[in-house]
Parts: sequence; C-alpha cells; structure tokens
Amino acid sequence: MTSDMQLGADRRRRYSRPLMSQINVTPFVDVMLVLLVIFMITAPLLTVGVQVDLPETEAGQVSGDDEPLSISITAEKLIFIQETETKLDDLVPKLLAISERRDDMRIFIRADETISYGEVMKVMGKINNAGFNKVALVTRLN
Repeated sequence: MTSDMQLGADRRRRYSRPLMSQINVTPFVDVMLVLLVIFMITAPLLTVGVQVDLPETEAGQVSGDDEPLSISITAEKLIFIQETETKLDDLVPKLLAISERRDDMRIFIRADETISYGEVMKVMGKINNAGFNKVALVTRLN
C-alpha cells in the first residue's frame, strides 16, 4: 500500500507543471489604453466651462509651456475668471491673488463676438494696468 501511494506521488511530481511567478499584464494594459482614450477625448472639453461664441480669425496659435489663466466675457457682459463670475472692479485683486503677484503669468481673454470692442478693451486695460503683460485674445481658427 505504501508503494501505491509513493507511485501516485511520483506521478504527480513528474506530470505537474511548475508554478508560474509572472503576472499577466495584458488586462492591465487593456484597461490603461481605454482610460487613455477616454481622457484624451474628455480633456479638451473640460478646459473652460463658460459658453462664449468666439469670433473667427486666421491668426496662428499661441504656444507656451505653462497653463494660462482664462478670462471670459459673455454676450451679457458677465466676466468670469476660469469658471467663477466676478465684477470688473474685483478683477485685478482676484488676478493678483491667483497669480501670487507674478506679472509673467499668461492670461487669455475669451470674449463673445457680439459684445463691443470697447467692453473687451476695458477688461484688457484693467489687466494691463495691473502689470500683466502677457495678455492674448482667444478666437476660433478658420
């Protein structure tokens, strides 16, 4: 009887596979690729939440390394810093607080095409008088 048990143990040792010590990363890579595609599609949609109908132009894109601060002016002449509504008189103190008094910060102004040039220049003048020199107007490309 002991020889039968020993024979069974030998058979199991001979035909059993060795243990694998590797991790199968294929499902992990699949999930990461799906997430990458999702983030690539949704990231441009999350830039600024204020709906503004931008005018069209043939000017080229402005390039830069840092993330610019966006100021939006709606058709109703409401002013937004990123997505936070603000008054024209409170614009400069808020910009100084956000930028930590750095005047080299890039600021993009997004203005609805239906408002007058004078309204945009009021906002741009306030920003420029506060010492911010890197101010650009955002438009749609043709």
